[in-house]
Amino acid sequence: MEFRHLGSSGLKISEIAYGNWLTHGSQVEEDAALACVRQALEEGITTFDTADAYANTAAETVLGKALQGERREGLEIFTKVYWPTNRRGHNDSGLSRKHIKESIDGSLRRLGTDYVDLYQAHRYDVETPLEETMEAFADVVRSGKALYIGVSEWNADQIRAGHALARELHIPLVSNQPQYNMLWRVIEAEVVPVSEELGLGQVVWSPILQGVLTGKYLPGQPLPAGSRATDTAGGDSAIARWLRDDILARVQDLAPIAADAGLSMAQLAVAWVLRNPNVATAIIGASRPEQVTENAEAAGVRLDDDVMKAIDDALGDAVERDPRKTVSPSRRPS
Repeated sequence: MEFRHLGSSGLKISEIAYGNWLTHGSQVEEDAALACVRQALEEGITTFDTADAYANTAAETVLGKALQGERREGLEIFTKVYWPTNRRGHNDSGLSRKHIKESIDGSLRRLGTDYVDLYQAHRYDVETPLEETMEAFADVVRSGKALYIGVSEWNADQIRAGHALARELHIPLVSNQPQYNMLWRVIEAEVVPVSEELGLGQVVWSPILQGVLTGKYLPGQPLPAGSRATDTAGGDSAIARWLRDDILARVQDLAPIAADAGLSMAQLAVAWVLRNPNVATAIIGASRPEQVTENAEAAGVRLDDDVMKAIDDALGDAVERDPRKTVSPSRRPS
């Protein structure tokens, strides 16, 4: 495993992170989830990403159990706040001082730790003044419950405004967590340049696009049984837009490129993400330990310019690049 700084901070994190969105407490039984975390540790992964909303808090509980007994100083644990969990009252979502204060305490209890390394705003809250949100995050940092602050799926203007307030409050806003992969490149035009300017690193989710970039979904063929695309607990809706035959045919054109590079298609996808110098880590998920091993082997792989061009040629106009696609809800979810 190799390690990178998270933005311009002094914190180093593993180049591959393990995340449990759509798996722990939902798609994967607990024994399998624990086995995947143990395999991640075996592969040298030290960075683990979750959120209170994943599986309605169950994912945090499973991750806390899986990491129990590990040396806390050797881990980097990330979680998030914004979406509602359990109770769905009028203050049970968003980034108000009240919700942040209550959410961090719940996350720490479920994770079985005194602090998280990175506490992230899971979306931008249009109903809360940004000053209130950043002051609440400052309280979390100063109380020792989080070491660093990050955001997720904020656009460039929101990142710039949040960073300015973080500087005034003397708290370390160091990261953004966007979706980023070969087919979804909406952060490249605006978010990445602003992040580079301000010293934020990208903590990338969905580098293999929920399995689409592994090549297992074939144009004109039935969906594989047990795959994320057949998971009615949430996986199917997350992946549906990418299952068009024209997109799947282009993905199949990546197979010879991966083979020539001596990589699986999943490894090619993860290595592609890591080639961006603003990316600090690529979050992988898994339902089986062998998937963790396969994806972790993308650490340290460096793709040359010819491979990058071949990927662009294969995917063509299937790639989404519009920066306006980085959006948060127009109102708090309930």
